[in-house]
Amino acid sequence: MPIIERDPWRMQYFEGADCPEDVLIPTEEQDAWHLFPKHRWTFNKLQVAESQGLDCGLHGMDPPGYPVFSKPVYNMRGMGAGSRVLRSDKEYQRYLRPGHIWTTLLEGEHVSSDIAVVQGQAVWWRHVLGRALEDGKFDYWTVLAESRPEIERYCGEWIRRNLPDYTGMVNLETIGARIIECHLRFSDQWPDLYGEGWLDALVRLYAEGVWHYQDQDRRDGYSVVLFGAHGIEYSHPDPALVPRLLEHPSVSSIQVTFHADKPSWAHSMPPGGFRLAIVNCWDLDAGLAVRQELALAFWTTQRLVRRRGAGRKPAAGA
Repeated sequence: MPIIERDPWRMQYFEGADCPEDVLIPTEEQDAWHLFPKHRWTFNKLQVAESQGLDCGLHGMDPPGYPVFSKPVYNMRGMGAGSRVLRSDKEYQRYLRPGHIWTTLLEGEHVSSDIAVVQGQAVWWRHVLGRALEDGKFDYWTVLAESRPEIERYCGEWIRRNLPDYTGMVNLETIGARIIECHLRFSDQWPDLYGEGWLDALVRLYAEGVWHYQDQDRRDGYSVVLFGAHGIEYSHPDPALVPRLLEHPSVSSIQVTFHADKPSWAHSMPPGGFRLAIVNCWDLDAGLAVRQELALAFWTTQRLVRRRGAGRKPAAGA
């Protein structure tokens, strides 16, 4: 299965894919970097901003005004690591970092768009709208059945101009239809919500350079995210819990999105929280209910871990 997936909780989406051994399909930044060396400039967020004529600069260059958005020039681990809004010169001086940039603070819908591209031509689109929380977190994403004509017009032209010889998937994150992130891959968080036959079309795109997908039965889907607090070592819930929750007819998949054998600090997470799980579903209320049950399971585990030291005598002098 040469769809390269490094997160074990997402292998469930690709285990049945019939993909030739010599065809490699990336889902992570590091793999796309190696597979598409000619297009590595797209990883540089300063160049992506400059390609659109947005106000931008490296840290150490004074912005023309505030607020601005600050982020690393390169972020190979995702999750909005190191990003923040800077609202004054005082904040700018406080968070001045080497290898970071500032850009225009855009307004509008924050949309993640997966795009199938054949020789610089966008031939399939699917847009996902995020309900943002504070500090880089998202409450849930809506995988839209409908199109976003402004995004498709602007980003389609950007792809034709900047990636004329590229064939494969592109994920663009936009705010107000302007590009803030470009990834030479698709989002592997919700491919189960794209519909039957999508994986076959994906493999054929990389194997043969063509796109054939009917996509006639689109419907809205939802990807509901569960966050916990930073600074806690979490354990995975009871292994019997997820299969039981998957019995709900409106739930498509559940991901427990961290490595149980790694410390929390070894994971790339947004500033606002530690991502514990994702529930993909066809009914938002069902997804929210399942998230609540997962939250209780993680809370119980967290409490048990914390109480292991209960009853110990304080150290001398404490």
